[in-house]
Amino acid sequence: APQQSSDWLLALPLPPLGTLALILVGFIVLGCFLDTVAMILIFVPMVFPTVQALGFDPIWFGVLVVMVCELGMITPPYGINVFVINGIARDVPLTTIFRGVLPFIAVDLLRVALVVAVPAIALTLPALMD
Repeated sequence: APQQSSDWLLALPLPPLGTLALILVGFIVLGCFLDTVAMILIFVPMVFPTVQALGFDPIWFGVLVVMVCELGMITPPYGINVFVINGIARDVPLTTIFRGVLPFIAVDLLRVALVVAVPAIALTLPALMD
């Protein structure tokens, strides 16, 4: 399955950043329904060969995956973390909690776009470890 998914993604008529955007959007959608660990364990092996073939840094991609997985956990219609908050604050309606996370979703999307545009943001600290 990893090789077939990689071949399919590489065959799409998209530039490398377009393919990356498709992968990241897929992780955000999956984050609405799955736990972060499950997404990483199931889907990273399927898309990682594509990321390597496109020439992206693996550490940078790992940082992006964690960012979009956590973003998916608060994204409607079924953001798992939102339901956890609702379980703790039972007197707050679910719609109020979803409205409350909208600014965080917007800022997280901006943060992901910034890390995609400037990979050094995610790679500076790991580079210091060499």
